[in-house]
Amino acid sequence: MIIAIDGPAASGKGTLAKRIAAHLSLPVLDTGLLYRAVARDVVAKGASLQDSAAAVAAAWSLDSATLDDARLRGPAAGDAASIVAKMPRVRLALLDYQRDFAKQPGGAVLDGRDIGTVICPDADIKIFVTATSEERARRRHLEHQSRGEPITYDAVLADIRQRDERDSNRDVAPLEAAEDAITIDTTTLNADAAFAAALQVISAKAKPPAPVAAPKG
Repeated sequence: MIIAIDGPAASGKGTLAKRIAAHLSLPVLDTGLLYRAVARDVVAKGASLQDSAAAVAAAWSLDSATLDDARLRGPAAGDAASIVAKMPRVRLALLDYQRDFAKQPGGAVLDGRDIGTVICPDADIKIFVTATSEERARRRHLEHQSRGEPITYDAVLADIRQRDERDSNRDVAPLEAAEDAITIDTTTLNADAAFAAALQVISAKAKPPAPVAAPKG
């Protein structure tokens, strides 16, 4: 079973993907980490994030063993990732890795922004997780506060809106819900309620179709 979970920043899709994966005993991939890692490696080489050649080279040489790097967390890494993620050749370089991950025996859970539309268009279950920009900014601001990071709510909200604009309007694989995705709006849902809603979607989709009665006579 392949489960594709897409949505904008701070919508709760990452937390939801991990809980679903744990519940179903499936491997999980936060595909956003791939782009964050590419951006990290570009900067480490002393290149500009706008340098597409450097970004493509970093994507092809990406070491998946480094995806647990603490530097990949936080707003700066997310902003950098959204810059290199606009580059078509970077996305192409990372395509096979994501698809191979999804094809593991038994399936997998992948979360990102183009899983249901580009990476796994034939996924068994597609969920699009969203929330208002204000609510997402509130959650992200609380995360910053918990880490002692001095940033205002207004600054976080501006960043969220800027990332939404970049992700939704890039030329290749823009952020959007697949036509057959089920949308879960988490604006008024806590993590447990969002998880319960996702399990209902999975349960309904996973049920085999009712048998068709044979015609009489």
